[in-house]
Amino acid sequence: MSRTSSNAGVAQRVNAVPDPRIADFVHAVGALVRRVRAVSAAHELSWSESAVMGRLLRDGPATTAELARAEAVRPQSMGATIAALEERGMVARKPHPSDGRQVNIVLTAKGTAVCKSSKDAKLIWLAQVMARLDDNDRETLFAAGEIIQRLVENDG
Repeated sequence: MSRTSSNAGVAQRVNAVPDPRIADFVHAVGALVRRVRAVSAAHELSWSESAVMGRLLRDGPATTAELARAEAVRPQSMGATIAALEERGMVARKPHPSDGRQVNIVLTAKGTAVCKSSKDAKLIWLAQVMARLDDNDRETLFAAGEIIQRLVENDG
């Protein structure tokens, strides 16, 4: 692809955004996500490791294939993530309760403690910075969170 056609494609995508505030919004949400993740960086988990552990904490045991589907990654990639977590003692493999051919991935006590510690650190930081806002701004953020959740749920 030539540089000219590549630049034209970028220009078309930029011009396709009807409201420039959308880019500002995406940037702000991304900055918040990065900051929240940095608060719990002491555990040195990758994004995919954190996502898997959070899912296991929320939803309970799952097979590698189920986790891969839920996180929209290839089973091989999920296998590598599970292996890294298993090596660090965060997850363990247990027999599937109804299908002897499958193995469930479960959080260990260490994995559960790390998940909860990480989540607590994030919530404490966010509560502290939000406490600096006035009541109207806090209520606006809570309402925005509900709207964002609806956007995510209805995107299927």
